[in-house]
Parts: sequence; C-alpha cells; structure tokens
Amino acid sequence: MLLYIHIPFCDSKCSYCAFNSYVDKFHLKRDYMIALEKQLSFELERFEAKEKSIETLFIGGGTPSTIAPQLYTSIFQLVKPYLREDAEITSEANPNSATKEWLKGMRELGVNRISFGVQSFHEEKLKLLNRAHSPKMAEDAIAYAKDVGFKNISLDLIYATQGDTKELLAYDIQKAFSLPINHLSAYALTIEEGTAFEKKPQMVQEHLEITEWIFQTIGEHGFEQYEISNFGKYKSRHNLGYWKYKDYIGAGAGAVGKLDKHRFYPNPDIENYIDNPLKMRVESLGDEDIRLEKIFLGFRSCIGVNKELLTDDEKIKASFLEEEKKLLYKEGVFYNPDYLLADELALFLSS
Repeated sequence: MLLYIHIPFCDSKCSYCAFNSYVDKFHLKRDYMIALEKQLSFELERFEAKEKSIETLFIGGGTPSTIAPQLYTSIFQLVKPYLREDAEITSEANPNSATKEWLKGMRELGVNRISFGVQSFHEEKLKLLNRAHSPKMAEDAIAYAKDVGFKNISLDLIYATQGDTKELLAYDIQKAFSLPINHLSAYALTIEEGTAFEKKPQMVQEHLEITEWIFQTIGEHGFEQYEISNFGKYKSRHNLGYWKYKDYIGAGAGAVGKLDKHRFYPNPDIENYIDNPLKMRVESLGDEDIRLEKIFLGFRSCIGVNKELLTDDEKIKASFLEEEKKLLYKEGVFYNPDYLLADELALFLSS
C-alpha cells in the first residue's frame, strides 16, 4: 500500500501549474493539518491498514516546504506504526522555501528522499514560468539536502518551453548532473485548463528530435529511464507502485486515493475540506476500465503489460508489434522500448 499526502499551499502560482494549490490561504495551515490528520485516521481504517503495511509515503503539492516540520509531527506519529522499516518517505520541496533548517527538521521526522522543483537553471526561463527561486537557490538547497544527510535526492526539469534551445537544455542537464542527485524527472511543458498559460499555446514548443536527444543525454549520464518522464540510478518506489496499480491512500484537499475498484476524491476547496475532511466523491471502476488503465500505465513504464491482460485480438496485434520491434516480449510480459510511443501503442491495441 502507498500513501500520498497533498499540501495545497504555494508561495507563488507557476504559469503552467494545474495542481490544486493556493497562494493566499497560508492562515489556514494549522487548521488544514488538523483536518488532514482526521482524514488520514479515517483512511487507515477504511483501507484496513495493518502494522508495517505502508511501503511508501509521498508528500506532494502544492509546496510541502511551505509547512514547518513541527506541523507534520502529529501526522508522522500517526502513520509511524504502519510504515515499513525500509519505507521510502519522499517530500517535494521548492528551493526558495527548503531551508537547511526545514530539511533538517524533515529528515529528523523520517523523510529519506527529497524531490526539488527546480525546472531550470536559467534565470529568464524561471521568470517565464513564474518560479519563485533563482538558480543559486536551487543549487544551495540541493547542497543543504546532502549536508543534512539525504542520500536520495531528485530534481525536476521542464523542457519544450518557448525559447528553449539545445544549448539551454544542455546547460540545464549538465548543471543537474553536477549536483548530488540520483534521480531526475524531465517533463514536457503542457498547457492545462485554468492556468496562466491557457491562452498562450505558443509557450509550448516541443520537437521530437529534441525530446529524443534529452532522453539520450540523460541516459548517457547513467540514469536509466524507467517511466516516460523519470530517470535515475535510484528508481522511486512510490512511482513504481502507481504503475503496478497498487492501492494508495490519498489524503488532503485535491488528493486521490484508490482501493480495489474505487477511487476517492476529497474536496479540493481548502475551507470545505477543513470543515469536513471525510466528505468526498467516490468513483467506481469497471473491470474494463482497470484493464485499459493497466495497459496504458504498463506501456508508459518499465512495468510492461502482462500478456494475460490482453484479449485474443490484442495478443495478435501485440505479437505483430513484437515482430516489428515496437514491443519486446519476455516471460509473459510485453515491454515498450520507446516510451514516446506509449499512447500510440495502447491505442493501436485497443482499436
């Protein structure tokens, strides 16, 4: 079982961000964390969580580093009995708020992996994206994380942005690998509804040859691509848990949880969530929905697609793709060697 905790507070709203986050509700932090604990207690019972049954905990956002470690204390006390001894415990962080003191405090609580939202080491690109940090802040924050004892450190980069050149991206990648990281996420900019970039489609400038070059360059640094946007000498167990379709608790305003054939959606509005953190929308998943999702996720990651998931017609198509070297087949599982074709492969099989 996985556990995801959502922190919806941010110092600034990035121009591309469609996640549930707010820049003007900091006064609700303490009440929000109390509500979060209440929902989490309920979910541990609903999921029939047993001692040492949680494999990974991921604190995302929003910006988890806007919450002081002291406000996380009761949450960690609550979940500690359920965490495995070797649990991967990750927190996202932004360089401008991840001070050395914050990182030290989170490390003392039990966090053993940090993922920094860096996006770029270019000042102008950070301004374009409305990021609240400078390149120097990013470098310093990662150095602080190493200093306080973090061995698993990740950072995010964004590409396919207006103004990106191969030289600019090469600098970002080179700078990333000059830092003590063992994981990197590279995301193509996408235009989402409700974001500042919604009416600026020209902000996205993706070129296939550049994307392929980015993936190849990251790989040349010894980071294996294990999902369409994730690379590392260390593979995030939390990420892999999603691709394996494991059950996960989703706690917080705007989080999502999954148990068997149901998904749970807590209220995304912070005030309403605080008033009643147990009120949520429930989605029922059909067998065919689940099967198609497993195919989609399997082709986007190193998990692959079990042959037994496929219909007879899909098996014929998959064998054809294997002959054309678009899929690899090993011990009952079809693997996708080119994640950029993931969606096309899934659509071809199901058409």
